[in-house]
Amino acid sequence: MATGLEARLNRAVAAIERASTRAMEAGAKDLAAFMKALVPVDNGDLRNSIGWTWGDVPDGAVSLDSLAEGEKRIAIYAGAGLKYPAIARWVEFGTAPHSVSKGGGTKSGQAALAAGTGTPHPGAAAHPYFYPAYRAKKRSIIKRIRREIRAELKKV
Repeated sequence: MATGLEARLNRAVAAIERASTRAMEAGAKDLAAFMKALVPVDNGDLRNSIGWTWGDVPDGAVSLDSLAEGEKRIAIYAGAGLKYPAIARWVEFGTAPHSVSKGGGTKSGQAALAAGTGTPHPGAAAHPYFYPAYRAKKRSIIKRIRREIRAELKKV
């Protein structure tokens, strides 16, 4: 009797694994596509740097580990492959007025700007695309994962 139950439980675990993997990938694709639709486009480099991956994100990219389930983790990211990956953060959160000379974003650059030296930059307004997309899609992604798991379990 225990053997039949164990076999059924093993099939259920495998079904959950398949369903959650499929749903997480679909959710990540939807979220990345929505982020690409929201991001402001100058030359398209930032939009093209948005993506998702299983596990760790590329170096320098802004990451959002939004779709995590135990050992399985999908990371959503932006800024990968850009000359200045921090652009993803600058666009999302904006920048304060600063000096664009060497060390402009540092305390010395801020001091130079305050002293009237260096080349001033007025800063840039925030154009959120990353977290608004996440907040908008989070519930539907979770619902999709639950729906897929229920459907797979019914087959077991």
